[in-house]
This record gives sequence, C-alpha cells and structure tokens, in this order.
Amino acid sequence: MQQAPAGPRTLTVFRQEHSLGAAEDLDFALELLRRVKTGAAAPLLRLYRPAPTVAFGQRDTHLPGFDAAAQACRELGFEPLVRKAGGRAAAYHGGTLVIDHLEPDADAIAGAKGRFSFFGELLAQALRDAGVEAAVGEIPGEYCPGEFSVHGTNPEDPSQRLKLVGTAQRVVSGGWLFSSVIIVENSGPIRAVLEASYEALGLDWDPATAGAADDLVPHLDVDAVEAAVLGAYGRYATLSAGDFGSLQA
Repeated sequence: MQQAPAGPRTLTVFRQEHSLGAAEDLDFALELLRRVKTGAAAPLLRLYRPAPTVAFGQRDTHLPGFDAAAQACRELGFEPLVRKAGGRAAAYHGGTLVIDHLEPDADAIAGAKGRFSFFGELLAQALRDAGVEAAVGEIPGEYCPGEFSVHGTNPEDPSQRLKLVGTAQRVVSGGWLFSSVIIVENSGPIRAVLEASYEALGLDWDPATAGAADDLVPHLDVDAVEAAVLGAYGRYATLSAGDFGSLQA
C-alpha cells in the first residue's frame, strides 16, 4: 500500500444506526467537517447505511434532462440530491455502506490526489479481505467514472467487472472530508434508477458495470464489509468507539 497521508493516527468511529434522511445525512457530513477543521471535534470515521438516494453532481444540473432525471428517481423511490463533491450521478440505498472520514489538515489541498489513491487502495484491500477480487481503477462505461473508484471482478468470468466503491472529497481550509460509498447488497434498484437517470440526462454508460459486492460473493452483507473496512482502517490508525448521539447533542 502507498504511504499513508500525513495527519492524525487516531480516529474515533461513530456508527450511525439510522439514516437522518437523504439530505440531512449529506448536510451533517459538512457540519462535522466544520467541527473537525476548527478543533471542535476530533478526527473521526462515521459509518451508516443511507436512505435511497441519487446524488447528482453539479455538472448534471446543467443538462436539459436534469428535471426528468430527478423525477425518475422519485418514481423509483430514490431522493434526488445535488452534492458538493464528486462527479456524475451515483445511487445508494440501505444495502450500501457510507464511510465519512474527516481529519484536520493545515494544507488539505496539497494531499487531495494522494488521499484518493491511498484510501481507494485501503477500501480495495478491505473488500479483498471480505473475499471480493477488488482493485482500484476506472472500468470502461462505469457510472460516475473516476480514476480511483474500486471495482470487483467475477473470478468465474473475468470479463464481468462491477463498480463497487465510489469516493468523493471535500477540501476546505483547515480540513478534509473523504466520503466513500460501498455497494454491498441488492444492486437491482440501484441499476434501475441509474439507467433511468442517465437516460434522462443523455449520458452514455454501460449498465453492466453497476452491481454490488454480493453479486460477486453470494451472501456477503453490509456487516461483513463494515468489519473488513474497520480492519483495514485499523492498520492505518488507532481506532476508538464513539457514541453517535454525542455528535448530535
């Protein structure tokens, strides 16, 4: 694995047992970033399973089909939102694991690309620990394409590769938020809402690249992937458990 980014080596882990709501979950991440960068909160990991959401990128909102795409999401039970970080539309629901990693950093911008590379590999290793044949790198035709997204390969059919992890980063003066979404279970609704959204937006992609970890490793679940992620993070930093309720006080 590449050299770890400079920064604290102790992280408090907060498990959020229930979604606060699609928009509220994203907003709370930004509130945590404000606290961490000012020293009001220590470096942390926040783990949760989100409400069904399609997070559009800023560029998507300028396309003529955006309103139709948003309506298609609602009809399929997903809330359309526009995120401040990341590229094109990405979808997630309760069968996914969201990891918000926040640290203070006096020179947060300088390490941005290195964090994408390092934490992409950390998450790929976590998936490998969970039994998935995973690697970092964009696959042809993937949704919300990114150089450091994580994909999984079907060991019985190497031509089948699925995007499993998308990462995004919010960098501000004094700190950063690195957010990762791992698609673990129940890929059908995600593929369906992405197909409808991208068609409305007029964007080309290959629906065969949308999937979940359990499409490659049957019966793999979010709990098992969360344990693997914490194991991988435990090699990066000293972890301690925190009470999520204390963040809401």
